[in-house]
Amino acid sequence: MLSPTKLNEQHDNPFISTPVLDHTAVIEPDLDLTGQSTTRPTPVVPVADHNTLPPVQTTSTYTGEDTLDEPVTVTIMRDLTKVANKLLQVLHPNGDRNVLRDWDLWGPLLLCLTLAILLSVQAPDKQAVPIFTGVFVIVWMGAAIVTLNSKLLGGAVSFFQSVCVIGYCLFPIIVSAIVTTFVKIIWIRLPITIVSFIWSTYASVGFMSESQVHLENRRALAVYPLFLFYFIISWLVLIS
Repeated sequence: MLSPTKLNEQHDNPFISTPVLDHTAVIEPDLDLTGQSTTRPTPVVPVADHNTLPPVQTTSTYTGEDTLDEPVTVTIMRDLTKVANKLLQVLHPNGDRNVLRDWDLWGPLLLCLTLAILLSVQAPDKQAVPIFTGVFVIVWMGAAIVTLNSKLLGGAVSFFQSVCVIGYCLFPIIVSAIVTTFVKIIWIRLPITIVSFIWSTYASVGFMSESQVHLENRRALAVYPLFLFYFIISWLVLIS
């Protein structure tokens, strides 16, 4: 502690600089007897910014089906139900045409196998295997060629969707093949086969016409392969 004499000397001496008080310095808070601070911190008031927008809450929902834990029988029944709905839609082509937009190849595969089995059963033993193989190849190669022709002409339908439509539209011809398996009279087989051929062609053209709107004068080039495809299969059904 400085004595009063030294304090007077510092005050009278002009060469001793007087310390400048810094008002911005941090003042330690007072402590009470318990050692705790008696100075309360000044609360910070948030300033509202009118230029900022409130946060937008976004919610995402999963609309798909979780099929990982379901039984196999449930999955098979659901797929068979979809196949049945599409077959009914082929029998009523002027209905909801968006059903076949959700394409699958299970239905065309089942129809192709059914047709190949029906035609091979009616054939002699030595020709059963070649007929089964030939029908299977004709159906899938024909569907692929018709789809490729439509794509080259500028059709907007996807490849697998076109194959799906062509395969499902075989259903009337397969119904006629089932009838002709038990009916051998040509005058009954012929009209049934003709009706099934017209029905299959009309259904396929109706389903695929929406994707061929912009083909203009090339529409006949897109429809003719469909006509030829179903004509060949109907002819095989008739002569089997």
